[in-house]
Amino acid sequence: MEKISERFIRYAKIDTQSNEDSTTCPSTNKQFNLAKVLKEELEQMGVNKTELDENGYLFATIPSNVKHKVPTIGFIAHLDTSPDMPADNVKPIVVKSYSGKDIILNLEKNIVLSPKESPELLNYVGQDLIITDGTTLLGADDKAGIAEIMQTVEYLTENPEFNHGTIKIAFTPDEEIGRGADLFNVEKFAAEFAYTIDGGEIGELEYENFNAAHARITVTGKNVHPGDAKNKMVNAILTQNRIIGSFPIQETPRYTEGYEGFYHVLFVKGNVEQSESELIIRDHDLDKFNEKKVRLEKLVIDLNKEFGNDYIKLEIKDQYLNMKKMIEPHFHIVETAKKAMELIGIEPKIKPIRGGTDGARLSYMGLPTPNIFSGGHNFHSRYEYVPVQSMEKAHETLLKIIELYTAQN
Repeated sequence: MEKISERFIRYAKIDTQSNEDSTTCPSTNKQFNLAKVLKEELEQMGVNKTELDENGYLFATIPSNVKHKVPTIGFIAHLDTSPDMPADNVKPIVVKSYSGKDIILNLEKNIVLSPKESPELLNYVGQDLIITDGTTLLGADDKAGIAEIMQTVEYLTENPEFNHGTIKIAFTPDEEIGRGADLFNVEKFAAEFAYTIDGGEIGELEYENFNAAHARITVTGKNVHPGDAKNKMVNAILTQNRIIGSFPIQETPRYTEGYEGFYHVLFVKGNVEQSESELIIRDHDLDKFNEKKVRLEKLVIDLNKEFGNDYIKLEIKDQYLNMKKMIEPHFHIVETAKKAMELIGIEPKIKPIRGGTDGARLSYMGLPTPNIFSGGHNFHSRYEYVPVQSMEKAHETLLKIIELYTAQN
């Protein structure tokens, strides 16, 4: 069986970056490049039931090899990598037996991965790390998850004596731009529940996530000569500043953690006559989430009243909801994953996701889907890395989950 590190490196070198400005699905055709590789590998492993559709969703089924009834389990990871950083010409580098010291990613550009800025590195002294060359992201989000699922499939096909029920596999496009579940056919997938393998450090197990919304604020200003502007001029830039400046500083990402929500400004552009901004609104608590949206709506209404005209347009679009509500009635999914980790010597770290996954939306589409670690750190950045031993443990966790559900029934 191929080493999981070698498998991951092969996948990481394939550019699958998604594009939020695209209106197609997948948003980039290059996501098909990895999907086709995975489909071919699955078929070479003997998985006969595979389907890659025109939207870039790859489904596969491993039939049960036991006579008694076992729940149909799904494992899901996403094909795309984040648009936040360059993702072409990725050059993964293996650091053998990490020493605990600074790692020079790029000498010429003085790019250094240091435990001073990433103290969790010290948890992996003596382990093998896969890093970037400092010019691109690595793509462990979520090619580590893909590698771990594929490693599990290969194990099952090479070890027919390992008992299991029906296993469903899905690799999805465009998760990084919030569209991974848009065209996911839950009925066709036909799993009773699933896990996204899309978390961070070893041991992470998550069944709560943010409620999420996206907001766009457009200001049409009124420009007159500044010497004669009193009670006339509406400066679109300053109006954006007033709106953004109204957000409590303690409710921005730099100052929040755990269950604390935030406003996060993505960009601002414009001039005196026209300006535009985009931001995201997040909170685990639904009431607080709604309060944040109402606060922004009221601010816009009040400013338009002050100016005596509707100079400001606000669009708020909900993106996804906290999956906790949909997971709790099926909490055995979380409990079994927790037990699986404990049985293979991992301390489960159950915590809320300060973000979202495909599982958040899938849970509301009738497929309860908590999230399991894939092992990576510093996602979406040139400082991204993944310990090889964490990927191996993720693979073992999937096998143990399968084993536990087979034994329980």
